[in-house]
Parts: sequence; C-alpha cells; structure tokens
Amino acid sequence: MKKFFALLLVALLAISLVACGGTEEKGSVYWLNFKPESDEALKEIAAMYTEETGVDVQIVTAASGTYNETLTAEMDKTKVPTIFVVGNAAAVDQWGEYCYDLTDTAIAKELSDPSYQLKDADGKLCSIGYCYECYGIIVNTKLLEAAGYARDYIKNFATLKEVAEDVHARAAELGFDAFSAADMDDSSSWRFTGHLANLEYYYESVDDPAAWTSCPAEIKGTYMDNYKALYDLMCVNSATPRGELATGGHDAANQFKTEQALFYANGNWEWSGLAEAGMKAEDLTMIPYYCGVEGEEKAGLNCGTENYWAVNAEASEADIKATLDFMYWLVTDAEASEKAVATFGVMPYTNAAKSTNPFLAQANAYAAAGNYTMPWVTNFQPNVDAYRAALVAALNDYNADPTDANWEKVEAAFVGGWATQYAAANQ
Repeated sequence: MKKFFALLLVALLAISLVACGGTEEKGSVYWLNFKPESDEALKEIAAMYTEETGVDVQIVTAASGTYNETLTAEMDKTKVPTIFVVGNAAAVDQWGEYCYDLTDTAIAKELSDPSYQLKDADGKLCSIGYCYECYGIIVNTKLLEAAGYARDYIKNFATLKEVAEDVHARAAELGFDAFSAADMDDSSSWRFTGHLANLEYYYESVDDPAAWTSCPAEIKGTYMDNYKALYDLMCVNSATPRGELATGGHDAANQFKTEQALFYANGNWEWSGLAEAGMKAEDLTMIPYYCGVEGEEKAGLNCGTENYWAVNAEASEADIKATLDFMYWLVTDAEASEKAVATFGVMPYTNAAKSTNPFLAQANAYAAAGNYTMPWVTNFQPNVDAYRAALVAALNDYNADPTDANWEKVEAAFVGGWATQYAAANQ
C-alpha cells in the first residue's frame, strides 16, 4: 500500500509540473533570408535540422531588392522572423531595438574574425556576419583566348575597353558578345546601383578616410566619370540594346552560362550555379572593376559583406533559444556548414567548413600579390531602397536616351540623392 501511494504521489507531482509549465516549450526558427540565390540550399539545411532535432525551421526569402519592405511587413505579424539581416550601420539605427544582444552567445564566440560585428551606440552586439563575399567582373577565359587575348591580358580600364569593343565588333564572327545584359529590373539593378556604385564611394573614401568612418551626410561625386565610363562600356558592348534594359528579363546569368557573353558583372555566390551549368573553374576568373583611376593595375576585388545575422529580441524566449541553437549548429556541424559554405562562399567561423570557391581564391590571390582590396563602402548607402530606386529611374532615362542632360539626372540621383536620403534617414 505504501508503494502504491508513493507511485501515486510521483504521478500527481508529474501532472502538476506539466500544468505549471514544468516541461520546456520547444521553440521554432523563422529565418527571413536576404539572399534569393541561397533559398534552395537553406531549405535543405532547415530540413536537415528539423529531421535531426524535431525543431521546426522555416525559411522565407524576400524577393531581390525588397528585403527592407518585406522585413517591415513581417515584423507586424503574429509570427515574426527570429533571424533577420541587419547588414550595416544604417540598419542598426533602424532595427537595433529589435536585436537580441548576441554578446557572449555561443554563436558569437565562434566568429573567427571580430570585425564581423555590428554594435549600436551603447555597445550592444546587434548582428554578426555569416558570410564573406567578393565581386567584380567574371571572365570566361576560354572565350577570351578564342578572341585572341591571353587570359591575363586585361590589367586596367584601357585593356578592358580594348577587349570589350573588339569582341562586340566581332560578335557575329566569334559567336559571343562582350558583356551579358545589364538589366535594371529588381533582380539585377543592384549590380549597378550597389556593386558598381561602390567604386565611386571606395575611391572617395581613399581620398578622405576620415569622412568615411561613418555614413557621411553628403558625397562629392569625384569619380562619377569613372563610374560612367565602366557603366557605358557594359551597356554598349552587349548583345542586349541598352534601351531594353529597363524591362529586364534578359537573364544575364544564362547568357554567360551558355557562352553568349565573355563578361558577367557579379560575385562569388554565382559559382555554384556556373558549376552546375558545366562551367569549369580553370576556364573562369574574376577581374576588378577597372574604371580608369590612376594606379588601378594594383586593384583587387570588392570584398566584404552586407549579410549579418540578427536575432529578434521580440520573439519568445523559447524561439530565441531555438534560433541560437540552430545558428550554432549551422556553423559547427560539418555537413550543414559545408552546404552553407557552398552557397555563401565563406563563413567567418572557426569550425565552419572551408571554402573551395575559385573566385574567393582569386580575391586572396590579388591580396597576396599586394593588390589593394576594395571594401564594401556601399554599406554606408543611406535609406538604401529609396536611394537605389531613384538611381534606377535616372539610369533608365539615360539608357533610353543617353544624352549629357540625362546623365546629369544620374549624377543628381547618385550624389544629390545621397544627401536627400541621409537627411530623410536622420530626421
């Protein structure tokens, strides 16, 4: 009888613990992904984690060029993202109050480079980088040699221009053109309003480093002629008429994969897609954004990231724990980190898989040879979506009618638009 009552007491105690919340709630993960090209890989990783742990991981990917507005909408819903991107100082100002302090978390301790941290004015660790990337002009060296040039012939803007104009002039004979399409729709315009624009900001920052320790209230536009020279070269020496660029839909990636174009302005994240299309690393290289500045023969690639993880402080305690556990697993599990590195290029974490990306190897080779790296000064762009949208509109007008008057509109959007959006973001 004593044994019966003892067992009954244990059972009642267990029931009371459940009733009082004694069992731990299993949280879930909702990652609002910034990188459309990584959507499939991240969903595979999410499924792996769910199978292994039973924790639900949802991946939602914002359409290219719409991340900020998508994030704003998702934050107003009942089920909010538990992982989101806070990629620069302006984003910290906008979203910092929603960021869980990652200081001393297991995932933050895995960072191999402390420079991949973004903190607010009070020192709270708001976000941490999850990949390191490079971009420039991808070159099919097999086609370059078929056109009669050595694979290392291009050393500056003069030689890039020479090759591009020659290949464009002989496109019918060669069977390929110089540049793939420079489309200005949302899926492509960031290559020119973000990546290409970086050359102007970067060289300004070299001239006056003190002015670029934080987002400057205005820019000078000193290197707008260089930006214009490279942009025009890309638009003119292509099979796609520049008057059609506003509508998009020409699939620059496919033009390059199918060897319709010699050059493709993009980054290391394209490697997996190029490899899947049958392209080989030995037939590809990446060259800097040569634009005619003095000494650019010693230029390297644009290297950096705007991909920083933030954890939502507004999520439940259980969801925050589940999210931190998932992030730690992602950068320490051999199979998971290998899949992540395959899509991201490099993950700056001590125990993550090592990169085999040939374009990142090219970036390292430039640096090892003493070439200067161009960091992503683009991360300072104020009110980024509105700023780039105005620049797209001006570039579309210019492409439709490439006159000096229309280029002045581009300069106004590029330089004057910076001051306008800075003021709007700092009201």
